[in-house]
Amino acid sequence: MNIKKIQELQQWMKANQIDLSYVSHPSSIAYLSGFESDPHERVLALFIPSDKEPFLFTPAMEVESAKAAGFTFDVIGYQDTQDPWQIIVQEITSRYSVPQRLALEKNALVVDRFERLIQAFPGTDFSADITNVLQKMQLIKTKEELNTLLEAGNWADVAFEIGFKALKENVSEQEIVAEIEYQLKRRGVAKMSFDTLVLFGANAANPHGTPGALQLQNNQLALFDLGVIWKGYCSDATRTVSFKEPTKQQITVYETVLQAQKAAQAAVKPGISAQELDKIARDIITDAGFEQYFTHRLGHGIGTTVHEYPSIVAGNDLIIEEGMCFSIEPGIYIPNEVGVRIEDCVYVTNDGCIPLTQTPKELNVID
Repeated sequence: MNIKKIQELQQWMKANQIDLSYVSHPSSIAYLSGFESDPHERVLALFIPSDKEPFLFTPAMEVESAKAAGFTFDVIGYQDTQDPWQIIVQEITSRYSVPQRLALEKNALVVDRFERLIQAFPGTDFSADITNVLQKMQLIKTKEELNTLLEAGNWADVAFEIGFKALKENVSEQEIVAEIEYQLKRRGVAKMSFDTLVLFGANAANPHGTPGALQLQNNQLALFDLGVIWKGYCSDATRTVSFKEPTKQQITVYETVLQAQKAAQAAVKPGISAQELDKIARDIITDAGFEQYFTHRLGHGIGTTVHEYPSIVAGNDLIIEEGMCFSIEPGIYIPNEVGVRIEDCVYVTNDGCIPLTQTPKELNVID
């Protein structure tokens, strides 16, 4: 349980005359309470008042797991045969009285649950949003968080090694994905941080393509985008390798992306802005004539979820600070021809950054 962060949120609530906050996203709940869970369609919630003890609300079958995770305040459970909102309303009113202002995690709360709150508390003001507060709270990582992120990054490096070794002529994208995830599970990694991407040839020109039955042929590039969840924290990295000798076009595209990635990563330090980092990489790709084929932002934050605040993108004047973690992942995607992306997530130090993954980025030609 992260009691300091709960207290930090309570201080913000007092300053903004908020009576109660409803934390609804499982990753936010895990960050504050220490309890990790995927509730599926069931209700999982953390209610935090401004001046009293919070309580965690879970399906009954997870109450003991929540307590074992280190949440020392009350854990309230409900059976599948019960209406969870009747219990929630009863707990809130008996513990705290009817809230005048109730802050929501608006980027995570679905409409039907918001409507139940409106029905339960018709006179309550729901205008306050704690989304940005929670995002900024997670922005600066501690040394302990960094160590866990480095461990997660190491497992991504292991995954690359497994995947590269499995490449052979006529192997399918799905077969490589299966081999990576099978071997990681054998080593104790229970879950990937997102669906593993292994894309061959022109299929890699779709930045978020879907691995399928496509088989690897000689002189094709293979794009690997993957990460794991380790002790509640995510890794995310991308490498593109060549199976047999690459073509001149493939080399040109690859070297352009590599130059952009390395230049942006080398520029990371406190004081630079998110949009400046994006521009460094984008200018290199533009100058090489591939501007129209770099179709996404340069990067995103990473931590307990794989896509966190901040966004490293044009128009974001956020100033980079020591302790932030985010990805640097330029790409060039020429439809029906070739796709290349290279990505490291980095931790910002007082004068630069530390990459969370160590797999070499120079073009790896696999024979």
